[in-house]
Amino acid sequence: MSMERRSFLKKAGVGLAAGAAAGASSAPALAQQAVSGGPTVSWRLASSFPKSLDTLMGAAELIARRVSEATGGKFTIKVFAAGELVPALSVVDAVQNSTVECAHTAGYYFFGKDPTFAFSAAIPFGLNSRQHNAWIYHGGGLALVREFLKDYNIISFQAGNTGAQMGGWFRKEIKTVGDLKGLKMRIGGTGGLVMQALGVVPQQIAGGDIYPALEKGTIDAAEWVGPYDDEKLGFYKIAKNYYYPGWWEGATGFDLFVNLKAWEALPKEYQSILESACAEANVDAQAKYDAVNPGALKKLIANGVKLQSFSPEIMAAAYQASQKVYDDIAKTNAKFKKIYEPWKAFVAEQVQWFQVAENRFDNFMIGAQRAAQRAAKK
Repeated sequence: MSMERRSFLKKAGVGLAAGAAAGASSAPALAQQAVSGGPTVSWRLASSFPKSLDTLMGAAELIARRVSEATGGKFTIKVFAAGELVPALSVVDAVQNSTVECAHTAGYYFFGKDPTFAFSAAIPFGLNSRQHNAWIYHGGGLALVREFLKDYNIISFQAGNTGAQMGGWFRKEIKTVGDLKGLKMRIGGTGGLVMQALGVVPQQIAGGDIYPALEKGTIDAAEWVGPYDDEKLGFYKIAKNYYYPGWWEGATGFDLFVNLKAWEALPKEYQSILESACAEANVDAQAKYDAVNPGALKKLIANGVKLQSFSPEIMAAAYQASQKVYDDIAKTNAKFKKIYEPWKAFVAEQVQWFQVAENRFDNFMIGAQRAAQRAAKK
């Protein structure tokens, strides 16, 4: 293959995400023509999410659709919802063992294997979604995560983000740290370790199984993502106290975990197309959540949901507990420490920068909107 053609293929693949977002319908046609002589490849994708969660399932489906369109149907990925092939929380094993070629999931679901998994998703009091992308794409995060995942025969691609999440659903009001003691709560990842330090009994439960557990009283509280997904899952029918913010997830990144041997067997142009499709899914999921969450929150409040913020006491106690959890893990886990130390330095720099422009602008806009609403009521 000539150098000129390879250069064209690379540019076509990298341009997919931006071109699709801008409605550039000619990009798939050009890519189809470019890879028309490529091999036929069929993959299976195991998702950690149920079909009802259309934004998260939609990210996996978008990846599959883009890959197929860009290769003229030569490279296809069949998407399976949680439980259809393997249980939601077993997808890493399935990818590692070549049961499936790839999985769409959140890394922190597998912190029980190693808490280092959580960095590609979220850990408490970490980065917001823009900062997380900055760390992954330009702050060395992707290289660190991929180095860790090599031990599991996996290569990762960021493929979705929720933005800052809500703090979850509680049967009773939570005013003090003391109110958390003995509470059985569904909470994923390292957030559960911090909650445990505050007296909570954390439970790791897949998204599709949370409602029955809450309904039966197996758990007293549950967190998932935010208004759009939470309303779909129906938590408000059981627990009316809806807290914010989800300090354990200032942003949650989702990954496409790909079997390393399957990845290496792909032609370079297919690799480029898959990587670009994941980049588009990463942007698209966040954009959709930002678009649909405001309306969903209004519907929840109309259904009697009591929107409440965690008290300063709880936030401060959780922050202190999280720092101790990280320091304790780093003392005994070299893999965690290798990512944690540069990650922590990156967080500090990002917080300093965002307080200068981003935070000042956001706070002004909040004040201006509130003033306009007060004036309109007069």
